[in-house]
Amino acid sequence: MGGAVAINMHRKDPSYWDGAILMAPLCKIADEMKPGRILLGALEMVCRIVPTWKVIPTKDILDKVCKDPDLREQIRSNEYIHKENIPLKTGHQLLVAAADIENNLHQVTIPFLVLHGGDDIVTNPSVSKLLYEKASSHDKTLKIYPGMWHALTGEAPEDVELVFSDVIYWLDQRSSS
Repeated sequence: MGGAVAINMHRKDPSYWDGAILMAPLCKIADEMKPGRILLGALEMVCRIVPTWKVIPTKDILDKVCKDPDLREQIRSNEYIHKENIPLKTGHQLLVAAADIENNLHQVTIPFLVLHGGDDIVTNPSVSKLLYEKASSHDKTLKIYPGMWHALTGEAPEDVELVFSDVIYWLDQRSSS
């Protein structure tokens, strides 16, 4: 969700940052994951009545997101990681925010580097491609890493090194000496 937050902050104040590095950003909910119009309407009505109802299930997909077993254990044992069902209003607002970003990708004017694992099951790499195609920025770079998952820093050490070297290269090309 960090990518969605960064994009929305940029849309609110385009001059706030000089550039952005986005890893597997949430810019759209995949079509196969979106609820239908009838279900979405029902969700909106129920949200007004019981917005805090923790009914939206969360799956433990960490084994499909992060390849590093030590990092997975660190994440699972972190007491601050949310592990309960998601409240209705939170789920609804995620849908609303993602739709708003998707409909306004052309407003992204900041120079950006978007990084995405080719085998990501959390945010589809096609979403990053859509951001790259629709953004109005004249300085944009898209890197899709075949075989990598959502957590690019949870890959094999040589793959993490590749990702960080791409980030450093991108920053070096845009930094003043």
